[in-house]
Amino acid sequence: MVDFIMGIGLSLPIVMSTGIAAVTGVSQGVSEQHKQNADAANTTRMLKFHIDTCIDPADRKGTAAVLHDGIVTLYDDKLWVEAKSPDTGWPVNDKHHPFTGFYIAYPDDNRPTTRGLVSTITVDPPMLNWTYIDKDTSELKYANRSGSIEHHVGSWDWTSEDNDSSITFDEWEGFMAVEEKPGEWALYFDLNDDGLKKHKKGRKTVEVTLNRRVITGQEVNKWGLKEEGNIGFKSTREV
Repeated sequence: MVDFIMGIGLSLPIVMSTGIAAVTGVSQGVSEQHKQNADAANTTRMLKFHIDTCIDPADRKGTAAVLHDGIVTLYDDKLWVEAKSPDTGWPVNDKHHPFTGFYIAYPDDNRPTTRGLVSTITVDPPMLNWTYIDKDTSELKYANRSGSIEHHVGSWDWTSEDNDSSITFDEWEGFMAVEEKPGEWALYFDLNDDGLKKHKKGRKTVEVTLNRRVITGQEVNKWGLKEEGNIGFKSTREV
């Protein structure tokens, strides 16, 4: 694995010490690196995917109707849910970039190996950012490594090995959509499992399921990733 992948800052742990401390440090470093290598070698986790959304039938009314069979997009440094074209499977608003990403270990020597989640944020030039949960607001956001590292960056996973399985964070599905403006729904994560009591601020909230939709071929290329290889292109800046 190269020291950087698409600029997302993947680095290998380096231990410099002596005696028993050195042996212990090296052992821990090797163990963590084995975990990272195993995850990177899991081609299933490296499959690129969009994120579709689903909500309970009882909530599929009014402005919340867009949340069922919608698509997750990235703009203004946050993740949103909006209408999906039934013909293309892409956002109706073609100015908004659909989530197009995959799982990969987050590079941070100061925390246990954590599975991160990256997405392209632009097509030309192609750039990847980390998806994270803001530690203060519980919003789902995206940023480069320096912008994400102080927040909740993982562990991201899925509910099953099926291609259309649901996304999880910290081993559960606690995602909610908040109507920040009429018809504009931002994604949050209910970290305290209290219905976003601190953050809803009188706004409408709806529980939402995030489903992986694996993508291939020209569709992958259209949104800034290439089908072959782990990533498919070099970084244009730190991510």
